[in-house]
Amino acid sequence: MNVKTLSLGMLGTNCYLLSNDEEILVIDPSDEAEVIFNAVDEIGLPVSAILLTHAHYDHIGALDAVHEKYGAAVYMSSEEREWIRDPDLNMSAKRASMGFEPIASNIEPVMLEEGPYAIGSFSFEILHTPGHSPGSLSFYFKEEQKIFSGDVLFNGGVGRTDLLGGSFEVLMRSIKDKLFRLEDDTVVYPGHGMETSVKNEKATNPYIH
Repeated sequence: MNVKTLSLGMLGTNCYLLSNDEEILVIDPSDEAEVIFNAVDEIGLPVSAILLTHAHYDHIGALDAVHEKYGAAVYMSSEEREWIRDPDLNMSAKRASMGFEPIASNIEPVMLEEGPYAIGSFSFEILHTPGHSPGSLSFYFKEEQKIFSGDVLFNGGVGRTDLLGGSFEVLMRSIKDKLFRLEDDTVVYPGHGMETSVKNEKATNPYIH
């Protein structure tokens, strides 16, 4: 499995394109739809699905455009279903004063629950990892030893917990009880910043206690 990382938008939110010999999964179409389109064209495979780690505005800025372009189903947590529709919940309403359009999608997503899952030729495990937001999901590809953690765990950091539905205590449980129980060599692909590993974050992350 190949991973293409695109750092997009004002907050440098990571959009990931996962590809094999058959198809592409898009994780968090964050912003700059044309950049995503160009990257997909370079890979030259069909987009089979769009996965959302969570529904804050900086992770769904190009959601409608990517969905419309490829007709791929959108997969996310049921706990944040209304967030993609409601600018107050996804926090895009707060940016209106800066000239940005609020995000209010009419997409009907596929609801995900924790456990094993398959889309096309991709097989992975869904981990419910709340704390940054109530419906935060991490996508774990065991065979490839890769996990896409959204804004739960970063390289040297953790996600904010002062937003709607956030909790530092819950975030720590998600990290310690789920992410840190994966193999040490598991590569962590976060919602912002550079990739890291479970082993590195166990040893050096100053926010974990």
